[in-house]
Amino acid sequence: MTDPERHAFETLDSRTVYDGAIVALRVDRVAMPGGQSAEREVVEHHGAVAVVAVDDQDRVVLIHQYRHPVGKRLWEIPAGLLDVAGEDPHAAATRELAEETGLGADRWSTLVDVLLSPGFTDESVRIFLAEGLHEVDREEPEHEEADLEVDRLPFGEALAMALRGDIANATAVSGIMALAGARASSIPLRSADAPWQDRPSRFGDRKARA
Repeated sequence: MTDPERHAFETLDSRTVYDGAIVALRVDRVAMPGGQSAEREVVEHHGAVAVVAVDDQDRVVLIHQYRHPVGKRLWEIPAGLLDVAGEDPHAAATRELAEETGLGADRWSTLVDVLLSPGFTDESVRIFLAEGLHEVDREEPEHEEADLEVDRLPFGEALAMALRGDIANATAVSGIMALAGARASSIPLRSADAPWQDRPSRFGDRKARA
């Protein structure tokens, strides 16, 4: 619910200072309480999907992939950008799981939605749970994906790795923890096509118009 007595953070003006393939950077001037204004830098993002894929032996599919910004390989769950205009998130997750691991799934649920760092970016990721895994055909991987390692670990071991800090990727930690919480509480998961209120659109809409 919105409190009408609270301050409205209105954007007074906005300018784009960088527009790349994966992100854009804009600077907004925002009305602050007390009649002041302040500039806020915002990284615009396509948004992403990720998959906690669990096989019939309760093993989680993890990938070990090089990430250049941190200069090392990280344990992650399969994931990818929503950079195809109008692509359905569930369809994108199905595609990414196949491309990165050569796997498909019979059963899909929405596990959790995460705003990764809302202090400076609108990036949001929808994390799915995929079960009933089977092999599918996939194309030859390229770039960093040509180097990635795919492994399956017992869910309890993956959870322990997240708590030890051996898995530090925010999306992977969120997905593993969300599944552990759902299992412990028996909270039913949403359908794979559940509404996603925080899916970012501004960057993708501008790319589509260009």
